[in-house]
Amino acid sequence: MEEDAGERSSFVVGFIENRAKEVGVAAFDLRSASLHLSQYIETSSSYQNTKTLLQFYEPMVIIVSPNKLAADGMVGVSQLADRVCSSTKKVIMARGCFDDTRGAVLVKGLAAKEPSALGLDSYYKQYYLCLAAAAATIKWIEAEKGVIITNHSLLVTFNGSFDHMNIDSTSVQNLEIIEPMHASLLGTNNKKRSLFHMLKTTRTIGGTRLLRANLLQPLKDIETINTRLDCLDELMSNEQLFFGLSQALRKFPKETDRVLCHFCFKPKRVTNEVLASDNGRRSQIMISSIILLKTALDALPLLSKVLKEAKSCLLGNVYKTICENEKYTSIRKRIGEVIDEDVLHTRVPFVARTQQCFAVKAGADGLLDMARRSFCDTSEAIHSLANKYRQDFKLPNLKIPFNNRQGFYFSIPQKDIQGKLPSKFIQVVKHGNNVHCSSLELASLNVRNKSAAKECWLRTALCLEALMDAIREDVSVLTVLSEVLCLLDMMVNSFAHTISTKPVDRYTRARFTCDGPLAIDSGRHPILESIHNDFIPNGIFLSEASNMAIVMGPNMSGKSTYLQQVCLMVILAQIGCYIPARFATLRVVDRIFTRMGTMDSLESNSSTFMTEMKEMAFIMQNVSHRSLIVMDELGRATSSSDGLAIAWSCCEHLLALKAYSIFATHMENLSALSTMYPNVKILHFDVDVRNNRMDFKFQLKDGSRHVPHYGLMLAGVAGLPSSVVETAKRITSRITEKEMKRMEVNCRQYEDVQLIYRVAQRLMCLKYSDQDEDSLREALQNLKENYIGGRL
Repeated sequence: MEEDAGERSSFVVGFIENRAKEVGVAAFDLRSASLHLSQYIETSSSYQNTKTLLQFYEPMVIIVSPNKLAADGMVGVSQLADRVCSSTKKVIMARGCFDDTRGAVLVKGLAAKEPSALGLDSYYKQYYLCLAAAAATIKWIEAEKGVIITNHSLLVTFNGSFDHMNIDSTSVQNLEIIEPMHASLLGTNNKKRSLFHMLKTTRTIGGTRLLRANLLQPLKDIETINTRLDCLDELMSNEQLFFGLSQALRKFPKETDRVLCHFCFKPKRVTNEVLASDNGRRSQIMISSIILLKTALDALPLLSKVLKEAKSCLLGNVYKTICENEKYTSIRKRIGEVIDEDVLHTRVPFVARTQQCFAVKAGADGLLDMARRSFCDTSEAIHSLANKYRQDFKLPNLKIPFNNRQGFYFSIPQKDIQGKLPSKFIQVVKHGNNVHCSSLELASLNVRNKSAAKECWLRTALCLEALMDAIREDVSVLTVLSEVLCLLDMMVNSFAHTISTKPVDRYTRARFTCDGPLAIDSGRHPILESIHNDFIPNGIFLSEASNMAIVMGPNMSGKSTYLQQVCLMVILAQIGCYIPARFATLRVVDRIFTRMGTMDSLESNSSTFMTEMKEMAFIMQNVSHRSLIVMDELGRATSSSDGLAIAWSCCEHLLALKAYSIFATHMENLSALSTMYPNVKILHFDVDVRNNRMDFKFQLKDGSRHVPHYGLMLAGVAGLPSSVVETAKRITSRITEKEMKRMEVNCRQYEDVQLIYRVAQRLMCLKYSDQDEDSLREALQNLKENYIGGRL
C-alpha cells in the first residue's frame, strides 16, 4: 500500500490508556500487513515504556482517544505523543471507536493464524485495551485508505514488545545501537559508528527493517537464538551454501516484502467519478505487484536447489515450508495463464511502464490491444522527434531520458551548445554538465503517451481482477514467503557477510544458560574494533555469587567504552549473531538499563543531577533478576559526600538482587564495598605514570589500583598554575592516607568471610560447567587444597 515508503516507517499506531496506568497499543504495518498488539502497566511518570515503543515503531500516524486525563503525576499518552513525536500526524478518534469487543471480532477474522493458535480466547480479558486500540486503528486505515482488509491475511502478534529483551530509549541512545550519539553534529560520515549501520549490509528493505527491529528488541528464547546460531554455523562452515544463498537472494526483488500488502487490501467499490483521478495509479500498483510476485516466484526454484542439502533446522524448515509447498507452484501457474512469460520486475522507470502495459498476454482484451498500439506509437514518435532534433539543431549527443514525474525530456551536454539554445526548447534547467529541457511537441507527446499508458493500466486491471481474487485466497502463504525472505536476508547478507569480512576466528558463538554466569573472554567493541586495528580486548565475569563489578580508572582509560562493549556483545549474541570474543557464555538478559553521560534536560526543567536521579529511579522500579545494569558514574553532579552516599546506597540495593551490574566510577571510596560484600568484584584499567604523564594501557585487571593525583596531572596539562596544583596535591595526600588506613582495617575484619564466599563462587561455577566426572573431581580437589593453603 505504501508504494514509495522506502526504509521510512509505514506503521499506524493506536494508543489508549485507563486510570490504572495501563496502556494498550496496536501497531499496524501497512508495508508488511502485520498487526502488533501490546498491553502493559506504565511504572514511570515519564512514560518510558511508551517512549521505547514509539522509538521502535517510528509511526507515520498516531491514533489516540480525546480523553487526555491521566493518573496523578502521569503526563498522558496523548500529551506524550505531542512532545515526543511532534512532527508525526496525530489523529483523535471518538472514544466509541476504541471498542474491545469489536477489536476481538476483527482480529479473529483478519488473522492469518487460527484464533486458537493466537491464544485469543485466553488473552481476550487480559488484552482488552490493545484490542480496543486495534479496532480504532483498523477502522481508520479502512476509511482513510479506501480499502477492505482481506480475511485471514494479517500476521498478528500479541505482546510483541515484551516477548523480547527490552531496551529503553535512553539506553538505545547511550549504546549507539541505531545512531551514534551527537550524530547531527558529527555529520553523515560518522554513520558507521552505530551497531545498526555496521550490520546494515542487507539487500532488501524488509531485511533492513527486520535487522533494526531485532537490534531494538533482541530475542529472549534460548531455543530460537540457538536455532539462528546453528544456521550461522552452517553458513560459515559451508562456503558453497553461503555463496549459493547470496546469489539466490539477489534474484528476489528488493520490494518483495511489500508486495504482500497489495493482496491483503482490497479497494472498496465506489463510483468511478470518485476514483477517476486515482484509478490509473491504483491499477498501476496492482499490475506492478503481480509482476513483482511473478518475479519472486520465478526465483524460488534456485532457492530450492541451494537449500536442498542444508542441514540446520532453520534452513531445513525454510525448505519444507517454502520450497515443498505446492501452493506457490499453483499461484505461479495461475499467473502464467494470464501474464506474459517475458514480463519481469524492473526498477528502470520506462522499462517498468512498458512491462506494466504489456503484462497481460496479447488477445485477452481488444480495447487493451488498441491502447497498447497507441502507447507504442507515441513512444516511437518521441524517439523520432529526438532524432529529428539531433539533425536539425546539430546536437548528436542529445539524449531522451525518462522519469515517472516528468515523463520524457531532453538531456544535452553543455559542450555541444554553441551560444544559446534554439527558442523551440523550453523549461531549460542546468543539471551538472548537462542541460535538461523539453519542447511543446515533446510535452504534447508526453501527455498522449501517459494517457495511453493509463488506459492500458485500467484495461489490464480489469483483466487481472479474477487473478487477484484467486491469489487472495492463498494470501497467508505469501505472508510466510515475505517473512522467510526477510529472515534469510538478515542471516545471510548481514550476519554471515559481516563475520566473513573479519579475520578468521575473530568472532565466536556464544553459549546460553538460564541461570549461569555472564563470562566473556577477550571481548572487543564490535564498532570500534573496525576503526582501530590494535583494539585491546578485555573480558568480563559475573555470576550469582559475584553479580557486581566496579570498574575504576582515570579519565580516558577506557571505562565508558568497556561498558558499551559488554552491552553490545550481549545484544549481538541475543539476536543470533556471533560476537567479537575468544569465548563467551551468557545468561539470557531480559532488560538492559544504562546510566551514562551527564547533561541538563532543559525541556523537562531538570538539572544534570535530577536527570541522573530520574534515570536511576526508572532502573530501580523496573529491574528484574535477569537484567543487566550498566552505570557510568553516579552522583558526581552533586556534592561529593551526597554523591558517594547515593552511589553506595544504589550499589547496596542492586547487590540484594540477582541482576548483573557493572559500575564505572572515579570514587575510590566505593572500592570499600568489596571488603563488606563478597559478591562485589573490583576491577581497574591499567595506567603507567611516568614523569607526571599517564600512559594508558586500556587493559582491564583485577583489584583496585590507586593512581595518585591523576586529576591533578590533567589539571597541570590544562594550564593551572603550578602553585595551585602543588597545594591540591598536599591536601589530597592527607585525605588519601586516612582512607587507606580505614580500608586496611576493613580488609582484615572481613577476610574470613571473603575466603568462604570465594569457595562458594567457584562451586557455583562448577555447577554450570559441562566437564566430565573425573575433571570435576580434580577441580574439587584443587579447590580443597587451595582453601586449606589459603591461596584463594
